Amino acid sequence: MFSKSKIDVEPIKASVADNKGQALAMIGKIEGGHNPECISPADFPIVGVGASAGGLAAFEAFFAGMPAGEYLNMAFVLIQHLAPDHTSILVELVQRYTSMKVYQVEDGMVVKPNSVYIIPPNKDMTFFDGELLLQEPIAARGLRMPIDFFFRSLANDQHERAICVILSGTGSDGTLGMRSIKAEGGLVIIQSPESAGFDGMPNNAISTGIVDYVLSPMEMIPAIIKYVSQISIYPSSNRSGISKSENTLKKIFVLLRNQFGHDFSQYKLNTIMRRVERRMALHQIGTIEAYLKYLQGKNKEADALFGDMLIGVTGFFRDPHVFTALEEEVIPKLLKKIPTQHNIRVWSVGCSTGEEAYSLAILLSEANKACNHNYKIQIFASDIDKRAIAIARAGLYSFSIAADLTPERLDQYFAVENGLGYRVKKSIRDMILFSEQDVIRDPPFSKLDLISCRNLLIYFGPQLQKKLIPLFHYALNQDGFLILGTSETIGDFSNLFSALDRKSKVYQAKANLLGRDRISFGDFYPIRTSLEKSVSVYDKQVAVKNIGVKELAEKAILQYVAKTAVLVNSKGDILYFHGRTGEYLEPFPGKADVNNIIKMAREGLRRELTISLHKAMINNVSTQYPNIRVKTNGSYSLVNLSIYPVMEDLYANEPMAEDPEPKSRLFLVVFEHSYLEPEKFVVSQVPQNDQDLKTRIMNLEKDLTAKEAYIQSTNQAIATANEELQSSNEEMQSINEELQSTNEELETSKEELQSINEELTTVNTELQIKNSELIKNNNDMKNLLSGTGIGTVFVDFGLNILRFTPSITKVINLINGDIGRPISHISSNLVGYTELVSDTQEVIDTLIPKEIEVEAVNGQYFNMNIRPYRTLENVIEGAVITFADVTQRKKIEKAFIESNAQMAEAIVSTVRQPLIVLDDKLRVAYANRSFYSAFLLDPTATIGKPLYELDDYQWESPELRRILEDVLQKNSVFNDYEITQEDHCGGKRAMRISGRRLFGGFNQLELILLAIEDITPARV
Repeated sequence: MFSKSKIDVEPIKASVADNKGQALAMIGKIEGGHNPECISPADFPIVGVGASAGGLAAFEAFFAGMPAGEYLNMAFVLIQHLAPDHTSILVELVQRYTSMKVYQVEDGMVVKPNSVYIIPPNKDMTFFDGELLLQEPIAARGLRMPIDFFFRSLANDQHERAICVILSGTGSDGTLGMRSIKAEGGLVIIQSPESAGFDGMPNNAISTGIVDYVLSPMEMIPAIIKYVSQISIYPSSNRSGISKSENTLKKIFVLLRNQFGHDFSQYKLNTIMRRVERRMALHQIGTIEAYLKYLQGKNKEADALFGDMLIGVTGFFRDPHVFTALEEEVIPKLLKKIPTQHNIRVWSVGCSTGEEAYSLAILLSEANKACNHNYKIQIFASDIDKRAIAIARAGLYSFSIAADLTPERLDQYFAVENGLGYRVKKSIRDMILFSEQDVIRDPPFSKLDLISCRNLLIYFGPQLQKKLIPLFHYALNQDGFLILGTSETIGDFSNLFSALDRKSKVYQAKANLLGRDRISFGDFYPIRTSLEKSVSVYDKQVAVKNIGVKELAEKAILQYVAKTAVLVNSKGDILYFHGRTGEYLEPFPGKADVNNIIKMAREGLRRELTISLHKAMINNVSTQYPNIRVKTNGSYSLVNLSIYPVMEDLYANEPMAEDPEPKSRLFLVVFEHSYLEPEKFVVSQVPQNDQDLKTRIMNLEKDLTAKEAYIQSTNQAIATANEELQSSNEEMQSINEELQSTNEELETSKEELQSINEELTTVNTELQIKNSELIKNNNDMKNLLSGTGIGTVFVDFGLNILRFTPSITKVINLINGDIGRPISHISSNLVGYTELVSDTQEVIDTLIPKEIEVEAVNGQYFNMNIRPYRTLENVIEGAVITFADVTQRKKIEKAFIESNAQMAEAIVSTVRQPLIVLDDKLRVAYANRSFYSAFLLDPTATIGKPLYELDDYQWESPELRRILEDVLQKNSVFNDYEITQEDHCGGKRAMRISGRRLFGGFNQLELILLAIEDITPARV
């Protein structure tokens, strides 16, 4: 995945020596009176070096790689696991290997270049603003992770300038801190395991897959020099040299999209550039154009760049105050509003390697148990990095996670696995479905109670963020919860979410109280370029509909510089008021929701307004009516009326349809006060005499009467037509609403099906992976059981046969059709053993295993072992019966006993002193003649009997029994043990006994040779 190739030291040195203009500027070679310490902390990189066991030799080799006679413009901070109760001499030891000054850190010490700083014993150390700060360790000894602790602080302070080195050591300290440095764009170098005295720390770091270089210690400093000399070309504060090559950057985006299917063009430019610059520095490439050519020819480099783009900082219960808010505020509210037996659905967006998803599962599991409910918890965890998803699915993490978890949670939810790390237990793992999903492109999950999207939006550009927040609102149930990162906000979407905890960035979804149409996927995801040419005029009108009415009106008003105006549609329905319109419009009597400009027009304005609006709509032109006499509050005023089509301007640069629908058109009605006085505004001529005046008045009255009649009839006709049109319109509107409702239901169903399909795809992927693992495990188990040759049969609580191995047929007559039958129905080939059913039932009842040696009818011997069948959750579900063939061992044992008995008899019979041979059960195997004559015993009544049951003499002695059993277990000999016996006549006899283990080596087969000496005369 990432570059782990070895670096040749000599070419690096040569490269540095040749490039004096850049390399020496960063190396800081001291010439003349230049003081290397007179540099601010921001001007040189900090190299953190972590080591544990075997670290001293690694430190020596590390500093041996420094170029001779040169000062490096960087500082080295060494973090070594030191004994807390011993004074460290590491400063004196390291000083032997380097010409730089070496210090043991004191609290608040300022870091200077060309210096080495060593952590003191029993301290944790952080880096902040150019200073090293010490503090007392909080974690108990054995759980401390000082390297992780320092690396994290170095990443937070130095960002992409941070460099970390992990040398020899055991455990996993440094792995989590290394992730933080990598996420900030820093450099990660690990000692090659073959060169390390202890490879635990290097192997744990390499297993993450995010290491830049795996080198021997001597190769590390030349590699650091080469890297630092390259990144000096691109200081963090000035990226203009690269940002100008936007076309080249777009080509990189296209290359990544073609290869991985993910588009990074909407990510923040600074983030992308840091990642690209870092890859350029690693490969010593000076221009982004040259890097593009390198990228095109190297598929592995594309993998590495893609991986660098996706690296994020994560951990169990990261930002503890956030999870405290979840535990104390969010989850109790969540459980309170959810009915019992309901599924709790959670989405962890950008889950990376899964730590956050497992943290959420732990919190929800604890809350579920605390409230005694039986909620089914289902967590969807998604990310676009398939390698991170694979790690999350495995659920195996390094031992360093102990620093982020309480001992109680670590013990309850994790299990130590073969020294590799901590494995998430099945009860938590089964709650989570991990899915490779692109939140930008793929449909979201739906009907969710909680969404956690922490530290993902900070990598996205503003436009992409504005699309995702409504997407999350769509995916949540009513009053669902959204959790963002500590540096993220919901932006301008306060109408969708309310802040529940501003510090922890916990938000709650608001209900749709305004009755707005449900947001569809089309509002989240852009139309593809290939479809843009087929967009209809109706689509454009819908797009205009999404423009805010306020913005639309203000744009037109600013264009025409109107003080009083109203935005209306072609029906005269008012969409927006601007300025004081009360002088021209008044509320219409009737329902309060009537908002039509024709009906609201004051006396004198309605006729001209209707005519001009109709003219503007039909001819699609601006119309003006000057000096309209309008009655306002008992007096008259003159108004200049202007009407402007608004949609014409919005579509000025777009092709219009030949006959666009009038209902989609908007008009701006502008009212301007006329400065002519109403009483002086006279159109008619002045009459000359009274007769002319009377005639004029009569004519005017006739004209007025005729016009009033005409107007009245016209109004009646218009009213009738309006009623008919209104009736038709209501019918059409009703039909349209029904169709719209049906369409919305279909769209909702489609979107829900898309979400459900996404969930099913996720579940299917998870099940396919589990099925593959199950098939592999079944194959391994089948080969294991068949390969051992041990006959095995599994039974349930009712002693019904569940499964068996082929080897069992030598003992019990089983066929495939017997699965499900009680084992008591099956005949066995065992001789003299009929207690199989009762013994198995006893093991299930008492959970105490049984081991019995049995013989088959064909002369074979088997070691039968009956044990309880335990599941992974330590639940007993039956028993396992195994039969191990021990026939060969019995034959060897029998031959061995016969051979040893013959040998013992030959040896013992030639000795005059009483001798006796005992077997491993302390029974008499053989005795010589002296023994029989001395103790007056009959051989037929002696052989095979326990020593303690021999006639006439009391051989029972607890001390003697203990000595003999001790000889069988570990001691090979004992000497001069005295015992006093009483015979059947009441006499006392004192004897001295010596013994030794004569033979052994076959399981429990042992023989003890006892030499007995009568010392009664000596005692007397």
